[in-house]
Amino acid sequence: MNCSTLLSLTLMLVQLSPCSPSTQNCSTQKTDQSLIAVRRMKRGWVWEPLFATEEQTSVVPLYIGQVKSDLDKQDGNLKYSLTGEGAGNIFFIDENNGKIYVKQKLDREKKAFYTLRAQAINRSTQLPVEPESEFIIKVRDVNDHEPQFLDGPYMVSVSEMSPEGTSVTQVTATDGDDPSYGNSARLLYSLIQGQPYFSVEPKTGVIRMASQMDRETKDQHLVIIQAKDMVGQAGAFSATATVTINLSDVNDNPPKFQQQLYYMTVSEDAPVGTTMGKVFAEDSDIGENAAMDYFIEGDSSDVFDIITSNETQEGIIILKKRVDYESKRTYSIKAKAVNRYIDDRFLKEGPFEDNTIVRINVEDVDEPPVFTLDNYVMEISEGAMNGSLVGIVTARDPDNDDCPIRYSIVHGIHLKRLFSINEYNGTIITTKPLDREKASWHNITVTATETRNPEKISEASVYIQVLDVNDHAPRFPIDYETFVCENAVSDQLIQIISAVDQDDSPEGHHFYFSLAQEATNDSHFTVKDNQDNTATIFTAKSGFRREEQFSFYLPILILDNGIPPQTSTNTLTITVCDCDTEVNTLYCRYKAFLYSMGLSTEALVAVLACILILLVFILAIITIRQQRKKSLFSEKMEEFRENIVRYDDEGGGEEDTEAFDISALRTHTVMRTHKPRKKVTTEIHSLYRQSLQVGPDSAIFRQFISEKLEEANTDPSAPPYDSLQTYAFEGTGSSGGSLSSLSSNMSDADQSYDYLTDWGPHFKNLAGMYTSHKSMGD
Repeated sequence: MNCSTLLSLTLMLVQLSPCSPSTQNCSTQKTDQSLIAVRRMKRGWVWEPLFATEEQTSVVPLYIGQVKSDLDKQDGNLKYSLTGEGAGNIFFIDENNGKIYVKQKLDREKKAFYTLRAQAINRSTQLPVEPESEFIIKVRDVNDHEPQFLDGPYMVSVSEMSPEGTSVTQVTATDGDDPSYGNSARLLYSLIQGQPYFSVEPKTGVIRMASQMDRETKDQHLVIIQAKDMVGQAGAFSATATVTINLSDVNDNPPKFQQQLYYMTVSEDAPVGTTMGKVFAEDSDIGENAAMDYFIEGDSSDVFDIITSNETQEGIIILKKRVDYESKRTYSIKAKAVNRYIDDRFLKEGPFEDNTIVRINVEDVDEPPVFTLDNYVMEISEGAMNGSLVGIVTARDPDNDDCPIRYSIVHGIHLKRLFSINEYNGTIITTKPLDREKASWHNITVTATETRNPEKISEASVYIQVLDVNDHAPRFPIDYETFVCENAVSDQLIQIISAVDQDDSPEGHHFYFSLAQEATNDSHFTVKDNQDNTATIFTAKSGFRREEQFSFYLPILILDNGIPPQTSTNTLTITVCDCDTEVNTLYCRYKAFLYSMGLSTEALVAVLACILILLVFILAIITIRQQRKKSLFSEKMEEFRENIVRYDDEGGGEEDTEAFDISALRTHTVMRTHKPRKKVTTEIHSLYRQSLQVGPDSAIFRQFISEKLEEANTDPSAPPYDSLQTYAFEGTGSSGGSLSSLSSNMSDADQSYDYLTDWGPHFKNLAGMYTSHKSMGD
């Protein structure tokens, strides 16, 4: 083999073991193996077949092939080396002869090929004699994996009554072996459970219907599928998957009534919408396939109606129109149930509906009177005389005995003052004139009562419209404030006026404006009707003098378009103002106020000044009085304070609170009797004497304190409990003296406490203390 031939040399990986029919086909092996291209080289390599098979169980290391340079003379002068994926730890090369070995088991599913590089080096020169050659070792597959159903278990649904051959679902198993080599990954599907209703395609795993099935018989089937590799040959691995197949419902069953005849009753006084009963048709289907609608056929559909309950699938028969026992006592209606959704595939099975008969008996009752109308609408002109006819209401007794009826008006006492009704014939009349401007509609309720059975009462609403009469004259909508300047010129616009009318004109109001007859000959102003329900006031001359005439009163005649027309004279007050080049409305109002009061500007200023001086004077007086009070009673109040405590009740403590009559003390006729001061303790007298030495000694203050004490003692409205009054003076050494009310010339020995014995057992101890003290003093 020369070098030119070796430039395009390829390496073929073959199986180590010889070909045998039981394992693999040799021709298939050569077709499926990969061809590994070697890079172009200047010199050539001599290759022996290189191959590796996964999961080798023979002795390790295992020879898999050889690389050799055509320059190798087999004299040991060349050395071979191996680099690349797995070199050294998985693959190694004999450096003397180029033989390659694998020294551990391989797993194709983890790594399917390895890329290596071979090098031939001269031992003497340590230089390569051939270019580095790259080659690939492919790991050949063996059947070491079982099939797996990764998506199982399966749950699918298929319509019942589906034709034979209908695809249900497809199951797929996977195999980790190499699908491109041998039969290790070639699977074959088979049905273990599910016959005779289902079948499976061996190569694709598609499950199909083998026959028609009825959901109403059995709605769920369990199918088991097996997948084998090696095309199902002996020794192959297998796996199974469970497929739950639910049969979905189709509308293949018609509704069916449970009864062919139903009996129901209804009272003749039952209101519209009354439920009389229910009918029910069964359907073996479920969901929307069992949904149905109920109908009533024939002439009875105008008296009765049937509605479908979507929850219970029942037909509810209700009253559509009031029934009358005297007119018809029995009804026989035909009810029909029809499937709401029809499947055209099963129309040949027959109509998807069913019929039944419902017999309804009407029960007789004593019915209340019936008005000819539920609501009456009547009209009457406003201002009609008392006793004017408004309208007539009529009612009848629907029963055969035709009981007499009496009428009355209810719901509102005030309405009876406006209207009355003849209790025998239902004639409504007015009792006083009506005013549309106060109320344009009146709503009353009329009752009809059976004379022999007053409990049977019916009501009817009567709406009375009060028709308008042109009885109100037009007028100004507001009180206009109109001004004219002294320097106004002729034909100057000073005001735009309008009008309102309380009447209701069907064609719309239209007002006409003009000067009153008494002002047409001598008027300083003119009125122009704008023909749009407004009018414009103009000056009729130039120049006005408010000294001569401060105000003008302009009578304006307003006419409406009613029948008959109404007129009114409205007076427009025009005030003359002192203006500059432009009218100042606020200034005009201010001037008008002054002139109306008869005051000039100078007089008004003088009045305001007097008022201001008076206010200042009053404030000064109030301030001075407040200062005096503060100096008399507030100065140094914390230094000394004398407390006067008076006990003057008859109470016996908490036990006597309920027996005490406070109202007796609050009457003006009961006055407390002033009694001399009771004997006090030595400490209080000492304090009193000290206050005499340092307190004020003015007779005015002593008199003031005495008057206050007397006033408190004799006050009939004072509450029956202890009270505390505090008095202050200017302080120690004040020339005013003491304000104490204790400054009495009466000594303890001069006071008598005998009255304490009259106060009862509750004050026994107190009386004993003071009487004994007096005895000791004596």
